[in-house]
Amino acid sequence: MAEITLRPIPQTPAAEVARSAEWPRLGIRWLALLGLLGTLIGVFVLSLTLGSVDIPLGDVLKILAGEEPARKTWTTIVLKFRLPKAITATLAGSALAVAGLQMQTLFRNPLADPFVLGINSGASLGVALVVLSVGVAGVSATSMLAGLGLLGNFGLVTAASLGAGAVLTLMLLVARRVHSSTTLLILGLMVGYGAAALVSLLLYFSITERIQAYINWTFGSFGGVTWSQLHVFAPVILVALMLGLALVKPLNALLLGETYAQTMGVNVRWVRLAVILSAAVLAGAVTAFCGPIGFVGVAVPHLARHLFRSSDHRLLLPACALLGALLALVADIIAQMPGTQTVLPLNAVTALLGAPVVAWVILRRGSARPAYSG
Repeated sequence: MAEITLRPIPQTPAAEVARSAEWPRLGIRWLALLGLLGTLIGVFVLSLTLGSVDIPLGDVLKILAGEEPARKTWTTIVLKFRLPKAITATLAGSALAVAGLQMQTLFRNPLADPFVLGINSGASLGVALVVLSVGVAGVSATSMLAGLGLLGNFGLVTAASLGAGAVLTLMLLVARRVHSSTTLLILGLMVGYGAAALVSLLLYFSITERIQAYINWTFGSFGGVTWSQLHVFAPVILVALMLGLALVKPLNALLLGETYAQTMGVNVRWVRLAVILSAAVLAGAVTAFCGPIGFVGVAVPHLARHLFRSSDHRLLLPACALLGALLALVADIIAQMPGTQTVLPLNAVTALLGAPVVAWVILRRGSARPAYSG
């Protein structure tokens, strides 16, 4: 009788099977990111055409290409006013969204953002110390900030970043002693109220022109940043975003807790400091140049998690940056009320635009599972 040799059937390792099954999903998500980038570019160009004066798309493209449009005044409108405003909105929206994502991951709280935890309040206090001490009678907030020059821009960014960083550092110290997220949020709100109280005292002892300048600044606007100020604003935001991009792997480890992150070789203390630096600079710089823009930081991370069905920061961080920029541009277009001379407060538009969307997302999830856990 012939001897029969049984050989094991070659099997694909489980890791390779999981990886091959995951590839299509990852491919679809990255394609969605590319689609989001294309939408952002389209809305960016659209923001250059809409305003109190509508400019045809063809002429806008001619201006961007260095050619002469049908009317010479359109060149001034696009290059001097609308283009820097659109760039500012793109950078500010990305910065606030990424800062919100970092805060929600660091505190493991779906309600965390720079505003709720008092970071923007601290930044506002820093800017108030500068604005209310250098204001000149009869000068508006926008022209006053522009008149500060390059050194003044650095002073505003430094003051706002120090204020935001101080508040966030305080909250981190409190977080080491308090284990309840609700208690931490309440303490964050109390810190914000304290900073607001100090601002109120500064306003009380300031002259009328300075008070009006600061109030106008608190409405929020992307239109007050000039090209000279962008030379400071853009590099600061880009460097802080690069720092945030370098932290995606440690942030992924922190999703499962600090103990797990330490077992994976993550230096939690230094990661915490790096996240503080990145979030404080992002929120502080935007607050310094654009005013305290609310809602974007808490809303966009939830939208990104819902749309991409992932908690991986390698995907969420670019998604938040693109969605934040898109939301900021759309809100700015609505605030300008194209075809009219009326300009709405930007903060009101971001809240009215985003609140129903986030409420819809939360209701659709239909789960009590924390949003930060993906």
